[in-house]
Amino acid sequence: MELRQLRYFVTVVEEANFTRAAARLHVAQPGVSAQIGQLERELGQRLLDRTGRAVTPTEVGAAVLPYARAALAAVDAVRETVAEFTGLLRGRVAIGIVSGAAADAFDMAGLLADFHASHPEVEIALTEDTSERMLEALRAGALDIAMVGLAEAGPLPGLALRLVVDEPLVAAVASDDGLASEGGDLALSALRGRRLICLPRGTGVRGVLDRLCAESGFAPHVAFEAAAPHLLAQLAARGLGVAVLPASPEEAAELPGLRLRPLADPRARGRVAMAWHAEGPSGPAAKALLNLLHGALPVPE
Repeated sequence: MELRQLRYFVTVVEEANFTRAAARLHVAQPGVSAQIGQLERELGQRLLDRTGRAVTPTEVGAAVLPYARAALAAVDAVRETVAEFTGLLRGRVAIGIVSGAAADAFDMAGLLADFHASHPEVEIALTEDTSERMLEALRAGALDIAMVGLAEAGPLPGLALRLVVDEPLVAAVASDDGLASEGGDLALSALRGRRLICLPRGTGVRGVLDRLCAESGFAPHVAFEAAAPHLLAQLAARGLGVAVLPASPEEAAELPGLRLRPLADPRARGRVAMAWHAEGPSGPAAKALLNLLHGALPVPE
């Protein structure tokens, strides 16, 4: 059994296709098929089901997959550790950022560019997704670091957190809406039966809205979803509903015909945190990026 065969096997499973796997591995497709076939003959079991349109692991293949990934990760960690001690950091870092995650609060593109300039041999993979899916990916080891929205205060099992953004949520209403003429903070009960505009399910802000409304005895009627807070504000300014969004987007405050009212519940806050596995980064490259982010990201006031 060779590491190359395990790498080919894992890549085919991830791509669900021999041709795409070969392109990703930068080898000829027949070579990938031949090596996996040799691995299957050595083990005496079929690892891949090739009968459907997509290649999928057999029952045995699914059982073998985590061990193959662990073996490859161990070898990569050995190489990265040696590279770290020789001053040449290599490896791969997977980082995620929640859709619409307070982009104005930190320059992620700039931070990653700085890291790449210092460690050009490290491959960086950046993905955007919901907080729920990224938290699952962190626990599974598919992500090293993620910027996630928090639906609730408090620790998350198996993960370490550092708060980056902590700000109140506001209701954005059109100036001709009856809510705009009232003064003071807006009670959650005022949203009952109203058409609401919010971030998608799986984001921290949406989780806060759903939870607080449920505690107030009603389910929020979210008529529009969008990942960008400024788009939520634009929809509200056109009278399409009441937008619930973080207080920070300057575009919302500057939109004509729109009024922002803070929500009365003190728990109605938009929180974004940097999260990573509680046991620490999986390799030197991820550790180096985590240290950079610790020094560069803002601290909530």
